[in-house]
Amino acid sequence: MAEHLGDRLGRLRRLSDLTQDGLAERSGVSVDVIRKLEQKRKHSARLPTLHHLARGLGVELTALLGDPPGVPSNGEADPPQLVAVRRAIMPPLFAPPPEPQGVERLSLSLVRGEIAKGWTLYHDADFASLMEVLPGIIADARLLAAIGNDAQRSGGQAVLGKALQLGGHLAIRLGKTDLALSALEHAMRAAEQSSDPLLAPMISNSVAWNYQRQNRLYDASRLAVHAADGVERDHGVTAAGVRVWGGLLMSAATSAARSGDYDTANDMMVTAEKATGLLRKLPPPHDSKMLSVFNRSSVRIERVRLAVQHGRPEEALGLAKGMRLSKDTPPSWRTWLLLDVARAHTDTANAEGAVKALESLRRIAPGWMRHHTLAVSVVNDLWAGANHPPGLRKLAEFLGVGAQ
Repeated sequence: MAEHLGDRLGRLRRLSDLTQDGLAERSGVSVDVIRKLEQKRKHSARLPTLHHLARGLGVELTALLGDPPGVPSNGEADPPQLVAVRRAIMPPLFAPPPEPQGVERLSLSLVRGEIAKGWTLYHDADFASLMEVLPGIIADARLLAAIGNDAQRSGGQAVLGKALQLGGHLAIRLGKTDLALSALEHAMRAAEQSSDPLLAPMISNSVAWNYQRQNRLYDASRLAVHAADGVERDHGVTAAGVRVWGGLLMSAATSAARSGDYDTANDMMVTAEKATGLLRKLPPPHDSKMLSVFNRSSVRIERVRLAVQHGRPEEALGLAKGMRLSKDTPPSWRTWLLLDVARAHTDTANAEGAVKALESLRRIAPGWMRHHTLAVSVVNDLWAGANHPPGLRKLAEFLGVGAQ
């Protein structure tokens, strides 16, 4: 069973030697909200509230969030799989250059295929499997970046940058934001020596996400806007350029929303959604799996999420109604949509609608759901209500909450 948000909040508050009143004063969050969270009378909080609490506690947002599967920063030694990922991202100092053994079996297309499969594992939230294969992927990419003529090394730097970007995303999901930033800095250096002009702005988007997780919302927004302006200027007439630009605009919108400026965020999202129409008029990119996720479905899913997080459940349900997901939308985005729809139904006292969305979520991503604190909090809220529709008890038993 996932740890309750209130348990994490209380533990972090005590470690910071703060009373509930003291945390309220430092964070700007009412003591009533803090008390209800710690007493588990309130099972979730809006994302801007969590940012304020994290800032008041002096911790990263990841300390309060419960993204699966999560590796807590509890002082314990990293497991061997994570140590191997660390060594791949940051080779030992004074390590000799990679030996060109087995180079005859390598090619850019082969390693790009390995990276694409790695991103599939990431979007499926199969982080354990990704940790197993990622060190080998990075090693292969690092070798390609070090051999051959200038053009071959430039291509190798491109796959190395993409492999390290994947490592950065994995580290963020594991709650290791400093490791993520190191991976993304290495990825940016590779991108600057690569043959892919869109790789650096894509990595900038990843860095902006990492900044968001560290409560560096101003830095995240400024980076995303700067990179988006460059892409729009230099690559705005290609499908690949539109996708990268759109992903950056969505990132900037998310930073604005987490800063409490929902109206600016929503304006950016509406602009992004309109821009997805350009993709139907342009030749498709050569390799979409290596590009930012950006289509009408992804923008609409993000708009639903922001509306839910800012206490606008009716608006969220209106945005989600009748949505048909684009075929290139990763499965992980559908899981988020179902969870946000369940939250919105719960907030509008529609227990039947919430249970229906949660049952769909359990069918397509049971492991992801079991470890996610937002799913636990939604079921807790439903169980605390007077209406227990069919299916709720099974969901509560599956998550190990409420129905004991």
